Amino acid sequence: MLFAATLLGLALNGPADAKNNKQYGPGVTDAEIKIGQTMPYSGPLSTYGTIGKAESAYFHMINEQGGVNGRKIVLVSLDDGYSPPRTLEQTRRLVEQDQVLLLFNSFGTAPNAAIQPYLNERGVPQLFPLSGATRWGDPEHFPWTIGFQPSLQVEGYAVARYIRQQWPNAKIAVLYQNDDFGKDYMKGLADGLGEVARRAIVGETSYETTDPTVDSQIVTLQASGADVLVNVSAGKFTAMAIRKAYQIGWRPSQFIFSGASTREAMLGLPRPGQAAGLITAQWFKDPTDPTWRNDSAVGDWIAWMSKYYPEGDRTSVPNVAGYIGAMALVQVLRQCGDDLTRENVMRQAANLDLELPILLPGIKVSTSPTQFFAVHEIALKRFNGEVWESFGELSRMR
Repeated sequence: MLFAATLLGLALNGPADAKNNKQYGPGVTDAEIKIGQTMPYSGPLSTYGTIGKAESAYFHMINEQGGVNGRKIVLVSLDDGYSPPRTLEQTRRLVEQDQVLLLFNSFGTAPNAAIQPYLNERGVPQLFPLSGATRWGDPEHFPWTIGFQPSLQVEGYAVARYIRQQWPNAKIAVLYQNDDFGKDYMKGLADGLGEVARRAIVGETSYETTDPTVDSQIVTLQASGADVLVNVSAGKFTAMAIRKAYQIGWRPSQFIFSGASTREAMLGLPRPGQAAGLITAQWFKDPTDPTWRNDSAVGDWIAWMSKYYPEGDRTSVPNVAGYIGAMALVQVLRQCGDDLTRENVMRQAANLDLELPILLPGIKVSTSPTQFFAVHEIALKRFNGEVWESFGELSRMR
């Protein structure tokens, strides 16, 4: 608590003037800045491993251009298989052996939750976990952790508002991952439904990431009589749930978690048309969306992918997420100047006011010593059987 108050006071006083006084934390020299992360390059959510590859490619571009304030970024990205114990093991290696300055964009709610106490106890910045769990925005208790993407509660709230507007008498079934990821989304959904939540949600069931399928859960939810399915899953579980509902003849209106709206998941179905009509949330421009066909920021992203990550999928939403996260980290490091201590990294991460053209219009990156989520708004999009199409207005949890 004392450190949190100290950090808040330092942040309010603004960035330290280190132009003539270089100060370095672990992993920093005059030539490089070493950072670390864990990614699911294997395991049940391995499709998201492409994010780490995209970020590595972005830092390669930055290094070609001379680095950040003359220093090259060295990313040490390790596979954790989306296994929290392995995440902790790999993170300890990054901190204690590789001596990284900070942890950046490690993937997943449960893996990041496993390392949050360790990093905060040791005073190691945990920047921009790839998860929307609300626990990343708690500077009072976790002053070394700062979130990035909109919280899962904001996403659940936006979905609930839309359901209430379109189907005021909807009977809702919910499939959710049994951890903070699923539970945070569920809270936002309940808050958005308000007084009708108890009546509207007629069935809910969870799954574990170690489950082989979610077939039995979908059969159970169909039996509830629901006409709306909110599918709070990720990776292969999303496609399995969509496929099973289609196979048993259940045709509810369906909502899926924003991070699961990958083209790979949709096109991985026996018939992509099985996913037509799906709705999800978004906070940046989807390169497959015709809305952005002539958008300069999307054009720049495609050109960047072609040059620096040519083997990557240019229709992949996770690759856009990696691109955005890397851009934000570069800004943090630029603001640090020659004061590349862990304390100053957190000061600058909590002092962002950044417009990125690849974000949806009206959304920007904004943090403060008391606001530890960088993106606060979200909008909806719908899958037409081939691509996602934007619709509706920005939503923010009240």
